[in-house]
Order: sequence, then structure tokens, then C-alpha cells
Amino acid sequence: MGEQNDITLTWENLEATVTNGKNRKLILHGLTGYAQPGRLLAIIGPSGSGKSTLLDALAGRLTSNIKQTGKILINGHKQELAYGTSGYVTQDDAMLSCLTAGETLYYSAMLQFPNTMSVEEKKERADMTLREMGLQDAINTRVGGWNCKGLSGGQRRRLSICIEILTHPKLLFLDEPTSGLDSAASYYVMSGIANLIQRDGIQRTIVASVHQPSSEVFQLFHDLFLLSSGETVYFGPASDANQFFASNGFPCPPLYNPSDHYLRIINKDFNQDADEGITTEEATKILVNSYKSSEFSNHVQSEIAKSETDFGACGKKKKIHAAFITQCLILIRRASLQIYRDTNNYWARLVVFIFISLSVGSIFYHSGGPDLRSIMDRGSLLCFFVSVVTFMTLVGGISPLIEEMKVFKRERLNGHYGITAFLISNIFSAVPYNFLMSIIPGAVVTYLSGLHKGVDNFVFLVSVLFATVTWVESLMMVVGSVFPNYVMGVIVCGGIEGVMILTSGFYRLPNDLPKPVWKFPFYYISFLTYAFQGLLKNEFEDLPFSSEVLADTWHVQMGHSKWVDLAIMFAMIVLYRVLFLAISKCKEKSKQVSVGIKPETKIFSRINISELQMRGIDDHNAV
Repeated sequence: MGEQNDITLTWENLEATVTNGKNRKLILHGLTGYAQPGRLLAIIGPSGSGKSTLLDALAGRLTSNIKQTGKILINGHKQELAYGTSGYVTQDDAMLSCLTAGETLYYSAMLQFPNTMSVEEKKERADMTLREMGLQDAINTRVGGWNCKGLSGGQRRRLSICIEILTHPKLLFLDEPTSGLDSAASYYVMSGIANLIQRDGIQRTIVASVHQPSSEVFQLFHDLFLLSSGETVYFGPASDANQFFASNGFPCPPLYNPSDHYLRIINKDFNQDADEGITTEEATKILVNSYKSSEFSNHVQSEIAKSETDFGACGKKKKIHAAFITQCLILIRRASLQIYRDTNNYWARLVVFIFISLSVGSIFYHSGGPDLRSIMDRGSLLCFFVSVVTFMTLVGGISPLIEEMKVFKRERLNGHYGITAFLISNIFSAVPYNFLMSIIPGAVVTYLSGLHKGVDNFVFLVSVLFATVTWVESLMMVVGSVFPNYVMGVIVCGGIEGVMILTSGFYRLPNDLPKPVWKFPFYYISFLTYAFQGLLKNEFEDLPFSSEVLADTWHVQMGHSKWVDLAIMFAMIVLYRVLFLAISKCKEKSKQVSVGIKPETKIFSRINISELQMRGIDDHNAV
């Protein structure tokens, strides 16, 4: 009989089919198994065997293009786990590079724990968790990334684990925690994971997919799940695996790493000889068929049947993470600290913007005369300067944004905070830096080129530059939510910006644009249409012959003031942010609903659990 607070996870006849257009491929073939408290279950198999897919299925994280069938039970019941009861450590160590290890865990504690817990208690919990994973000497070391040095690969992996064990979860998933590490680092990481099994008075259930463990790491496993092409080769105690292989004619040689031997036998990718005249494909088939009729398979079935009667339901817990306002404030503080320290982001862009301003200002030096030639020069200056600002914001900002989006995705999947809190923090943390990148270059260009120096005119110029930078960041967020890849992000954002510049009415006058598509709707939905028109009105509407210059020369719409243009720009920024929110919500919902789940199947994830509790719904099928 299990303890009420322990968690036993079981799955029966679990299948997963990936859909790619009209093509379908079965990647998990009727898998059955269990994970018990106080034991470390290792999922091992060749590349492409379905390890990560199985782990995602158990954790309720399969993507929308994967159809899943089968039954997953928690303590023998179809139920959901409360927030904080489970944790998931992904392959990617997605963390903010300029924060220290201590700061990373401290901010995570501030987000995950409720307001009823004091700041001192949260900090003590963070420090204690760092000590448990042997990171006490790295507490003041930055995480590091492509732009700065920091923690080693093993330390980063252990810090990722720290983030997920802060709440003392009873069920922990780890997707290839030793990937990319050397043998020594792999051992330290896995030994730290193994030590978590019975710590803090909790018998944890740990499930980890592991890629080619060393013999020392293999000794840490209690149970072993061997997969080959999505089929079960062996499930049972890790210490009995050699007996199973030997009984089927594939004994592990003395002083040989068991996992290397098993993987060599069941790797069908190259179909080499596994043993005297038997190919790996034939050997795998022998092992799969043998397992189906073995005592190990029968034992799995009996353990699953026993769990359905021995265990009670896992009690519900109230949502324990911080309140919404606290989440917003903590995220703003964290993002502001990251931005301040990351010299390759806003600070580098500010230097480049000042250089461009000096260049443009000197090229158009003192072109503020009343003659028509000077007027045309200033019009070209304004539109070119804004165009350059849009592209430089994209080039300089897309990489930090992709890093931030990866962190958001990991933390959101683990239920640390909501999408709205992230969106609010992203807006307010960037405001001071966007303002700096607007007022300083704007002042330089205004002074050198002789633009209109009235206070009202300068405020409007700075406002347009601020809105332009903010719009590009909003565009990057929308594109990043669909294409979370640097190259695709630059290509798509650059293409959108290019089209909007060309259809904004300066490089090709509005009345000369082909009416289908380019004028209707592109001219009217182009953000830069209103930026260019507002700037031209701001600079020339006080001239005696302003109507001739603005309406006849540039086809500017004179039916509304420049402030209306600015208002439209900010409305578009709001629209892009709302679009990001809608896309993120839709993608999240698509992961929670799968057409392949049987009605009686219950899958859990920390996202839908916390959201369902907020709605007061206690019985919901979620994927």
C-alpha cells in the first residue's frame, strides 16, 4: 500500500502517431509501464526510438500534430496533478544569460511561491536548493550564453533541475539531462538527480530519458525501459536487464558498459551484425517478442493492476504560485536586469543608432531651408531614418528576443506564470531603453540637419521613433511566437518590414500604387504609412504652402492631424501585442486537445491544471 502523498504513474497500450499532411507514422507502439515513488526510471534507446515522445506523452506535452491513444493513470486513477506536484526539465537549458545562478533561482522562487511566503523564506529555499545540487560556489556566476561566459554545461543543467525542484515536486520528468555533457559532468548531474529520490521527506518518482549513459551512471538506475523504434525491448529492474539479454543469446561481455551493449544490439539504423550472423534488426525482433511473453511483462501488468486498487487519489492542492501583480513586478525586475547587463542588446543598438544619426545628420547638414529642394531633402531624411531604425531594431533585437521567448516557453509550460504577465513585463521593461534610443538619436538628427526645433515638433519626432521601435519589437514577438527560430524570424520580419516600407507612400506615392493588394489593403495597414505621414505633417504643416507640398507632392492625407497618425500607430502596437497573446493562447490550447485521446483517458499538465483550478473546474480531460 502506497503513501497518500506518493505518486505512482502507470500507462497502458500507449500509442502515438505523428501526422504530416496525408502521411502518418506510428512512433510509439502500444507501450505499457509504470514509474514508482522512491525509484529512478531510465528510458534508454537509440536516437529516434521515441524516448522524448514517450516522456512528452506522460507529461502531457505532445504537440498538436501527434495523435495519442492509450491510458495514463496517476495512483490508479484518472485525475490531474495540482501545480507544484510535478516538474519537467527539458533538453534545452533555457535561462537568461546575464543573470547569475543565484538570481535565476531567486526570481524563479519569487514567481513559483505564493505571496503568503516571506521573501526571506523564498531566498532560503532557493539557496538550499542550490546547495543540494552542488552549486553553492557558482551562486554569483552568470548563466552565460553566446554573448558572455558563465556556468559550465553541467552546472547549467543542474541549475535547470534546481528551478523545477524548488516546489519539492513528487513527480519529476527529465528529458536527456546528460545530453552534450562529458562523462564526468554526466555522472555528477545524474548522481544529483538520484539523490533527489528520497530528500525533503519525499519519495519522488523520477522518469528520465537518457542518451548513452556511462557504466557509472547506469548503476544509479533502479528501473530500465529499453525502446527501439517505439517498441518495448525490456521493462524491469535495471539490474535484471543483463539476465534478460543473456537468456536470449546476447550476454553482456565482462567489464563492458551494459548500456553500450544494449544499444548496440537494438540499434536498427545501420542493421549491422549484433552477434554471429544475426543482424541488429533480427536481434531486436527476438528481444521484443521474448519480452512480450516474459515474466517481466507479466510483472508490469500485475503492478499496474495493483496500483489501481492500492492507491488512493492524489489530493488536490491549491494554486501556490505568486499573485498576478507580483508575477508582473518580478518579471519586469528580472527582464530589466537582463537588459541592463546585456551590452549586445539595447546598449549596442543605442551606439549604432547614435552613429547612424550622426551620419544622416552630417549628410543632410543644415538642410532646414524654406526652398523646395531643402524640403525634399528633409522629407527624404525623415523617411530614410525611420526605415533604417526599423531594420536596425530587427537586426539587433531578434536574437535577445528568441532567447527570452525560449525562457518564456519553458516557464509557461511548467506553469510558473501566465502569458499576460509575460506580455506586460516585456512592454514595461523595454520602455526606458526604447525612450533612450528615440530621444538621443532624435536630438542628434534634429540639431545637425536643421529639422523643426519647436518643442511640440521634437516631442512628436521622439514619439514616432519610440512607437516605431516598439512596433518592430511587437512584430518580432508575433513572428517569434509562430517561428521560434532566429533565421526564420529575421527572414519573415525583414520581409514584412520591407513590404510595409515600399507600400507606405514615400518610395512609391499612394496614388501610384496598384490599387489591388498594394494600396488596398497594404497601404492602409502599413505601420510606416502613418509614421511617414505624421513626420511629414510635423515638419511641414506650418509652412505657407504646406498643402501644396504635402498633398500634391507626397499625397499626404490632410483630413486628420499628425496626432491621429500617432494614435493609429499606438493602436497598431496594441493590436500586435493582442495578436501575440491570441496566437500563444491558441497554440497552448492546441497542445491540450488531441483527437486521438480516448474519452476515459486523463492526461495531466501543469498548465491546464492551474488554469482549470482558476475556473473552478475539477473534472476535465487535458492533454
